[in-house]
Amino acid sequence: MADKTNPVDIITGHRRMRRNRKADWTRRMVRESQLTVDDLIWPIFIVPGSNIVEPIDAMPGVNRMSIDKAVEAAREAADLGIPALATFPNIEMSLRDETGSNSLAADNLINETTRAIKKAVPNIGIITDVALDPFTSHGHDGILRDGEIVNDETVTQIARAAVAQADAGADIIAPSDMMDGRIGAIRRALDASGHQNVGIMSYATKFASAFYGPYREAIGTGGLLKGDKKTYYIDPANGTEAMRDAALDVEEGADMLMVKPGLPYLDICWRMKESFGLPVFAYQVSGEYTMIKAAAANGWIDGERVMLETLLAFKRAGCDGILSYFAVEVARILAKR
Repeated sequence: MADKTNPVDIITGHRRMRRNRKADWTRRMVRESQLTVDDLIWPIFIVPGSNIVEPIDAMPGVNRMSIDKAVEAAREAADLGIPALATFPNIEMSLRDETGSNSLAADNLINETTRAIKKAVPNIGIITDVALDPFTSHGHDGILRDGEIVNDETVTQIARAAVAQADAGADIIAPSDMMDGRIGAIRRALDASGHQNVGIMSYATKFASAFYGPYREAIGTGGLLKGDKKTYYIDPANGTEAMRDAALDVEEGADMLMVKPGLPYLDICWRMKESFGLPVFAYQVSGEYTMIKAAAANGWIDGERVMLETLLAFKRAGCDGILSYFAVEVARILAKR
């Protein structure tokens, strides 16, 4: 019984929130959100050649890898229990042009990577992107005509590229280009070519963010970009517009939805999960990764704790999984537990 002479008991009555926090076992017992290896998708960067592991200056601990090294990395990821990889190519400059035509080649870098990994590590999922920015000479996600990114011509091309990626063994197509109507076009193209079981993870809400810089260095588009991507990415100020964009992707047949970047948009993660009930993923992008790594390297934060806390925040916000460059590092930590 509360002591009515005790000012604290008068204020709190029997409602003492700290009872459930008193010991490690009680905290674990009532924990609402859990981070497991099953929540992790590992984005990796691919370059031509062999026996190449090339550090990315702006992303400490992340490398560009030739296909043979990517296969080794995929094997390690699978052994750790990571369900899937997301592959991003750094295409040779000689193969880039105004329309990103190399995206259609059956033997391009991304498709050859898929074939090699699927042959060596068949039990790991492969998620591929059909945006044209790694393939264009101007660094945009679509075809550039007279200073404008043309929507419908781009959609036609990325739908064809999606079929080529599925032919190579991709399990999920994840279009990040943000063109209108792309999800429906990709779904129709995949179905017509016999790939009914290949899923689509839509970059449903990809914002015109300042957090992408290190990624553009990784795929070699940072110095190429002419103008910006604000005519097709979403204004960071617009949550309702983002939800409308996601709703159209659901209507057109998306199997999963993605929010990109991640941590600055936890409200969007929550709203999408509540509104649509589909699996929702967040992409903890390169800028988010680099900020944590840089602050940890300077001794300003506990890097491991901050890394795990940010990933747990995505789970608390309703995400079913996270694309993160920390994936292998986290999987090793979780395995030790």
